[in-house]
Amino acid sequence: MDDLDRAILAQLVVDARLPLATLARRLKVARSTVQARLERLESSGVIAGYTIRLAEAARARLIRASVLLSIEPRAQPGVLARLKPLPEVERIVTISGRWDLLVELAAPGTAALDALLDRIGAFPGIRDSESLIHLASKLERGQSGGAV
Repeated sequence: MDDLDRAILAQLVVDARLPLATLARRLKVARSTVQARLERLESSGVIAGYTIRLAEAARARLIRASVLLSIEPRAQPGVLARLKPLPEVERIVTISGRWDLLVELAAPGTAALDALLDRIGAFPGIRDSESLIHLASKLERGQSGGAV
């Protein structure tokens, strides 16, 4: 990945719907160059997909939580297989320390979140969990979490 690839990604983190012509104009390169770079970034897995960011009004209707999970040895593949299809699961991260996974959730209300936490806690292989309810967002950056 070179400087042009990073510049393309930086533009797309801000607005993934930018037309190729606009990207090319902003980066002062040919449209075909941007298209070829995007195809290469997609096929190599650097760009895993394009998504939407909910407006604050839509996000405010959801209750968010981070869940720390301790998993029995060799149970992680099964736990991941059960977590991935759940639409409330926004992100799963492996972590070091006492906990094995950090799972970010978004549910339409406290009752739904409570039921989801009970469901996850009952998965085979889960040893322990701790839930952290998000109260207020003080800073949000693009999905990448920072500079590209």
